[in-house]
Amino acid sequence: MKTKSAKIQSGFDKTIQFVRKNIPFIGLITIAIVVGIAAPTFFTEYNLINVTRQAAVNGLLAFGLMIVIISGGIDLSVGSILAVSGMATAMLIKVGVPSSLAILIALFIGAGIGSLNGVLIAKAKLQPFIATLGTMMVFRGITLLISGGVPSSLLGEGMIEWIGRGKIFGVIPIPAIVLLIVFFIFLYFLKNTTFGKRIYSIGGNAKAAKLSGIKVESNIIYIYMISGILAALAGVLTTSRVDSAVPLAGTSFEMYAIAGAVIGGTSLAGGKGRAFGTLVGIFIIAVINNGLNLIGASDYLQQVITGSVIILAVIADRKK
Repeated sequence: MKTKSAKIQSGFDKTIQFVRKNIPFIGLITIAIVVGIAAPTFFTEYNLINVTRQAAVNGLLAFGLMIVIISGGIDLSVGSILAVSGMATAMLIKVGVPSSLAILIALFIGAGIGSLNGVLIAKAKLQPFIATLGTMMVFRGITLLISGGVPSSLLGEGMIEWIGRGKIFGVIPIPAIVLLIVFFIFLYFLKNTTFGKRIYSIGGNAKAAKLSGIKVESNIIYIYMISGILAALAGVLTTSRVDSAVPLAGTSFEMYAIAGAVIGGTSLAGGKGRAFGTLVGIFIIAVINNGLNLIGASDYLQQVITGSVIILAVIADRKK
């Protein structure tokens, strides 16, 4: 039988382990309390709904980047995929294509660009940073070319209005529902599917994964394809939310998405990451940015703080 001191020590060890595992969540609660004290309007219903709506777009990008990073890669093109998909949606609607079909086509565009990234990395053997940096520039340029650098606005009603500005029960924004659905999908498939386990295996040791029979190249293509689809969905939400497709939409969004994943515990070394952690990481960024807006801080300061949080998260990851 365990002595009393041994039981106390065991309980203490379990507490420490729990705290270490949930540092991002504890951090989110702490930050929310601090922001609520500094800006009392933070905890109003309107503002909390606004925070969830803001988190939805970056959250979709972050979930895509999460599995890319777990697999040992990186995707810098998600902001450009967001822009070109949103612009394609708007331009198709403008020429008379039903908005639901236009959205579906935009998702196929995202899947195509993501698959292209995967092929460049898996088949052409380009470094993920170089491959996605190239496609980031290419598709940002394509967005500017097809739009002439001019926004496409006033897209009308239907699916394009509902998906970004609609609410359930008159309170819960549809983008927040979309984010939660994606979260639960990732929560399930990373833990309970063969594909999810392969993502961790590839990120942990791609050579060992290949020797064990995993088709590494095809799985990498699928991983980047999923990232592209989520980036395209984020583009649709962005376009719907502001009723306009802007050629420069999504600029630097990849940085916030990477930050959300890393802050949530996804290791840049690959092989490690959790869906819940990424969701928490995205809300940490959303709460910080929202709080800074409420107290009247400049956008420049937001970038400084977000960058600092990324550095601290990476240092913490290295320490572990």
